[in-house]
Amino acid sequence: MSAGASAVGPAATAGPVRVVGTGLLGASVGLGLRALGVEVQLSDPSRTAVLLARDVGAGVPADDASVPPRLVVVAAPPDVTADVVRAELEAWPGAVVTDVASVKSAVLAELRESGADLTRYVGSHPMAGSERSGPTAARPDLFAGRPWVVVGSPASSGEAVLAVRNLAVDLGASPVMLDARTHDEAVALVSHVPQVAASLVAARLTAADPAALDLSGQGLRDVTRVAASDPALWTSILTANADAVVPVLEALRTDLDALVDALVTARVATASADAGDGDDEGAAGLGDGPAPHAVVARTIAAGNAGVSRIPGKHGGVRRAYDVVTVLVPDSPGELARLLADVGAAGINLEELQLDHAPHQPVGLASVSVLPGLGGRLETELTGRGWRLAG
Repeated sequence: MSAGASAVGPAATAGPVRVVGTGLLGASVGLGLRALGVEVQLSDPSRTAVLLARDVGAGVPADDASVPPRLVVVAAPPDVTADVVRAELEAWPGAVVTDVASVKSAVLAELRESGADLTRYVGSHPMAGSERSGPTAARPDLFAGRPWVVVGSPASSGEAVLAVRNLAVDLGASPVMLDARTHDEAVALVSHVPQVAASLVAARLTAADPAALDLSGQGLRDVTRVAASDPALWTSILTANADAVVPVLEALRTDLDALVDALVTARVATASADAGDGDDEGAAGLGDGPAPHAVVARTIAAGNAGVSRIPGKHGGVRRAYDVVTVLVPDSPGELARLLADVGAAGINLEELQLDHAPHQPVGLASVSVLPGLGGRLETELTGRGWRLAG
């Protein structure tokens, strides 16, 4: 992928575009549009943030602009998004205004109550981001290949909806049309609750023995990666989308309680058996309830079923791949050499996952290839001098 936006040809978005909020998303919008030659005006309550966004190439400070914007992109936290959108609609009567907040129903409801001109407002939400924040983390290709939800209201004009769709396409994203409620329920399930789960798991590590943390593998890193996110931003997101988040958390709590109960029952049964109490069924405390081992198995199996529904490569059906794990020396150029050798073997790389072995000068590269090609790849890589993990 190139360093710039992935769109090809001239931009459909007509500038100037005013970006209000120059954090990760706002500055990335600016960088992507500037790469296409679109004029971008930057605004932020923090003068320092504006100057940083300017210095990374996301646009020019709005104070220096003389032409009114035709499109305004509000990249503010959800708890203030409606206020900012309303102010921008009033300040620029000739502009379409969108926002990129991850909650849509609350924003739309506040705008309706305030009597804002909804014909020029279309909510949106690019499904892209990072645990890093601020303009220095921005990238012009942040949205490339990602869904960008476009949330118009019944009052939104066709021209306004088209302007936001064009913005998404210009930045390399794929527009997805949803209503506000459907959007909020979807992101509660695929984004907001995973953030809560990651934070809760990561919080268990704060008092962990360092010797235990030395055993950390890629599984822990995968589960906790987003736990490094901004607490203030996520407080705003979760409280604004509480209506959609709470039912998912309640269902998760029910499942967790059932699993805890099953494991407690199994623990009691094991202790009773070790003590020689005799009545295995009574000692297990099974009664008429489900057998604890069955509950545990169902929990893991349900997770398998859920994972299988996550879209795979290019958004298609998730596939099972052959995985070859290679020991890669932690030295410059070694990973590139591995990828070149995979290519030289004539085998397409489907997925790649890299894990670092604690206190070891090697990494573990898990190379996923199409089923049936794993054995051939192992032979090819071994012949080229690579060590494989068992």
